[in-house]
Amino acid sequence: MRNGDVAIVRPGERLPVDGLIREGRTHVDESLITGESLPVAKETGARVTAGSINGEGVIAVETTATGAETTLARIIRLVESAQAEKAPIQRLVDRVSAIFVPVILGIALVTLVGWLLMGAGVETAVLNAVAVLVIACPCALGLATPAAIMAGTGVAARHGVLIKDPQALEMAHRIRIVAFDKTGTLTVGKPSMTAFEADEGVDRAEALGLAATVQRLSDHPLARAVVAAADEAGVQAVAASDAKAVAGRGVEARVGERHLAIASDRWLDELRLVAPERLAARAAELEQLGNTVSWLVDLGGTRGAGDLSRAATPHVLALLAFGDSLKPGARAAIARLSAMGIKSVLLTGDNAGSAASVAKSLGITPDAVHAQMLPADKARVIAELKASAPGAVAMAGDGINDAPALAAADIGIAMATGTDVAMEAAGITLMRGDPALVADAIDIARRTYRKIQQNLFWAFVYNLIGIPLAAFGLLNPMLAGAAMAFSSVSVVTNALLLRTWRAQAGLVPADADAAADARGPDGKPITRPA
Repeated sequence: MRNGDVAIVRPGERLPVDGLIREGRTHVDESLITGESLPVAKETGARVTAGSINGEGVIAVETTATGAETTLARIIRLVESAQAEKAPIQRLVDRVSAIFVPVILGIALVTLVGWLLMGAGVETAVLNAVAVLVIACPCALGLATPAAIMAGTGVAARHGVLIKDPQALEMAHRIRIVAFDKTGTLTVGKPSMTAFEADEGVDRAEALGLAATVQRLSDHPLARAVVAAADEAGVQAVAASDAKAVAGRGVEARVGERHLAIASDRWLDELRLVAPERLAARAAELEQLGNTVSWLVDLGGTRGAGDLSRAATPHVLALLAFGDSLKPGARAAIARLSAMGIKSVLLTGDNAGSAASVAKSLGITPDAVHAQMLPADKARVIAELKASAPGAVAMAGDGINDAPALAAADIGIAMATGTDVAMEAAGITLMRGDPALVADAIDIARRTYRKIQQNLFWAFVYNLIGIPLAAFGLLNPMLAGAAMAFSSVSVVTNALLLRTWRAQAGLVPADADAAADARGPDGKPITRPA
């Protein structure tokens, strides 16, 4: 099949390609990708992955990737690459082995000569020298690291954590700070518009239509929320041209003869625009409640007919507010990281009020909250954390705007539910958009590194004990061979114990404040900021 072809997938069949559902609805078992066995509901427009199993419905899937380009094939390549490459600690072992082997040959020669000088027969001297060579065979030393890495990356992949290379695995065990993006990482990433208020003298329906027009070509979650709100209100959007995103600031487009933008507070400040007093007061109130606030701005256009075209100078037309829900396991994930001795930091391009509200809900301290961050600002904060904090600094994000910070961190952790750019910049990819997998990834890395240390320790101990015994004639070659084989088997067995790893349940706060954060007085879930 080629990209653009449509495949009909019947109930119970395995999806042959990555693609988008064009007809039908169903549930799909994506456990081979995400590690989560619960079926995932899919409907028209949803993305599906090759290798997952279709549930009860017949669906038509438009192909977006086949063969070696599918998500499953890329995962296989990354896991194979991670298992084949050498970790930094393995290169240290190789350097030790480069010295170890000549030393053992020297000890064997000294043993041979020593026994001959002591009057022993040639047979005895040769047997003792051979015993030294056999017991010192560095098999266990060579197996210690790769066996643990293969077991660690394998169990991680089965639980939805894709580790790109051994360097990422080794670095992850040193993580002491995790910086989180907010929208799509700690929140569901499907915000809804909670308020839309036009300035005095501006027709609300017309302003909402213009906002939807500017946002219609954008794939940002907030843009989809604006379009959905306009569609729900029955407001018709018109054609826009020259639409483009302005990183960290908003989006702009030409609508007829007008130059319009959906702008953040930062962009408003850069344009030196002051919102009307009534809208500014309302914006402050909404931000305190944890909403994300944006502005519909006329950047200056040609005079013409209509209420919205009377001024050629830039001015604010309307206020837009958005709300999003925290992911169910977000607070427990932050609590678990804290229990592991890891500090959580919040980096967001959102306003300070919304960021503070989310941080309070999650249990992140106010001093660890950085709001109104551009992509370059996030990378700068990561660099500052690396310079001031002990251990390694990780960045967890899902968007294109997170890519600079993911690359700047000691190790980037990307959500597979986000963009390909973010995944490419990260060393670890979480195949489910669950923040709890961040702690899982770090726990697996720590346990893997601990297994490497244990294996190297026992490999050296076997040699430190066995070589003197062989040199003094207390081990014949047969026993030395058995001991050497036992050391290799014990190292591999210890590494394979990683396969018994299971994800731990999140730490659920039981205090009253946490309960209040989760549900309101009426018992219904509280909507969190975007």
